[in-house]
Amino acid sequence: MWRYLLKRFVLMFPTLLGVAIFTFFLIRVIPGDVVELRLAGDRGSVSPEALQSERARFGLDQPIWRQFVTWIGGAARLDFGTSMWTGSPIWEEIRLRFALSFQVAIMATIVAVLLAIPLGVMAALKQDTWVDYAVRVFSIAGLATPSFWLGIVLILALLIIFKWLPPMVYTPFWVNPWQNLAQLIWPALAVGYRYSAVATRMTRSAMLEVLREDYIRTARAKVLVQKLILTRHALKNAMLPVLTVVAIEFAFLIGGLVVTEQVFNLNGIGLLFVQAVAHRDYTLIQALVLLVAGIFIFMNFLMDIMYAWLDPRIRYR
Repeated sequence: MWRYLLKRFVLMFPTLLGVAIFTFFLIRVIPGDVVELRLAGDRGSVSPEALQSERARFGLDQPIWRQFVTWIGGAARLDFGTSMWTGSPIWEEIRLRFALSFQVAIMATIVAVLLAIPLGVMAALKQDTWVDYAVRVFSIAGLATPSFWLGIVLILALLIIFKWLPPMVYTPFWVNPWQNLAQLIWPALAVGYRYSAVATRMTRSAMLEVLREDYIRTARAKVLVQKLILTRHALKNAMLPVLTVVAIEFAFLIGGLVVTEQVFNLNGIGLLFVQAVAHRDYTLIQALVLLVAGIFIFMNFLMDIMYAWLDPRIRYR
């Protein structure tokens, strides 16, 4: 098993390299010039000498293969350079925004898991009863409701019923925990509800499949306690596909909440992605894509470890 995990860990780096190559060359096909956009904007034209000087400053006058070698060498040292739009170091641009998006993703995941697992198990145990139908309506409504629309409804409800609005200025958790949670709990609930709908349906389907297995019938024939059958025999095996969904959704939340972040006035990774693409900020786009790709790859690696821990029958060769 350890050889397999080591092999998977080593394979993470060629995957990231492939993402880096694909991203680097693809974004240079996009029409537009970051230098012209940055210097001219809506104010008119800029002299060719100024454009050439600025391109030389960013290294855009070099052959594209040399630009790639320079950038990938810096990325290997975790040095992604400076933003072509703001001139600030890339890590400074990402650091605070990543902390915000990461916290929202963790809180939304906690909300989703706390809702999905109990509801999915209840729906499977009470199949085709009113409980099952209620859970299915709950999950289908979550799939059909955009998280940004639910966020707007939450804000309006807080304003109309309680005459209160969440803080609109982000405060780090270590500065003021109460104000931080008062702001981020609402986007976490809005996103977590939709997130839980996917996980609830997966939990229900996985539990129904496991409960029909022979070893569950054998455990019931031995008159074991129902709670013991569920926790020790059924739930751990049913969690394998659910964990996959949870991991993929968590990685998606890091950079995929553009509209929801705008609804709650959150300047997170998703909004930074949009701004980087709009400004043709090559270095920032490359760093963000590598960051999100790295999170996806790491979550898949973590799930491989969790599979073997949850199900002892899984042994990697």
